[in-house]
Amino acid sequence: MSDEQPRFELEFQPAHGQAVPVAEDVLRITVNNPGPFTFHGTNSYIVGRNSLVVIDPGPADDAHFSALMAAIGDRPVSHILVSHTHRDHSPLSHRLKAATGALIVAEGPHRPARPLHEGETNPFAESSDTDFVPDVTVGDGDRIEADGFSLTAILTPGHTANHAAFALDGSGILFSADHVMAWATSIVAPPDGAMGDYMASLERLLTRDDRVFLPGHGGPVREPQSFLRGLRTHRRMRERAVLERIKAGDRLIPDMVKVIYASTDPRLHGAAALSVLAHIEDLVEKGLVITEGPPRLTGTYMPA
Repeated sequence: MSDEQPRFELEFQPAHGQAVPVAEDVLRITVNNPGPFTFHGTNSYIVGRNSLVVIDPGPADDAHFSALMAAIGDRPVSHILVSHTHRDHSPLSHRLKAATGALIVAEGPHRPARPLHEGETNPFAESSDTDFVPDVTVGDGDRIEADGFSLTAILTPGHTANHAAFALDGSGILFSADHVMAWATSIVAPPDGAMGDYMASLERLLTRDDRVFLPGHGGPVREPQSFLRGLRTHRRMRERAVLERIKAGDRLIPDMVKVIYASTDPRLHGAAALSVLAHIEDLVEKGLVITEGPPRLTGTYMPA
């Protein structure tokens, strides 16, 4: 197992509301919605020269809509690509469609990675854009043909069940959305997300030879293969830490979080608990941890 660790990049100038060139015929506009889960804000991308594609139009934000329309100008927009249906990425798609006539393209509507257990609530329910319906659904490897260029959908479930990345064909650029970001690891929170799916999606991207990732938050990932290996190692270390805490006698997730995330801001311990649950779900599926009934935040866990 490699001991390579991801080198997170916290230096980022969001330039809120401004169209920033980040590659040939690619502009980035960052929404002014900073927060613990969005970093300095959500990135929207405008791709193309004469005819355009917009990737992740963002939340229902008037200022951001105006910034997008100013950058688009009088150029036609053929497609609006949506990586996933959290409310900081997808809601503005329908307003942008009404203004441009573009087709909305995504893997599908929002859905949890698994059914909710009896009595379980989805902690990210308010963050989910359950009203979203694409005009066109894409499968893995499907190509979106634009005017003079194309993009290919790369399905990357894990952060959400319907998460997709988009490769700008022939450029070496992958729009990685929230699956891989330079500033932090992606949140994998059941039942919205699933750790097994997330790890499989990392492996999928490791088979590719992309030159740079342009993510949904923060700056570019410039050495994606090395960064992906680091993310994989980081997640494996977290999994090992969870298993070690269970073997050491911790039976409840809050007790594990206190030790594993001792140096983390206590305000983020709720999200950390969901990450631990995601690892436990995967460990139960692998037969390494046992519990009565389905894994849940309030469950009791023992080594198999």
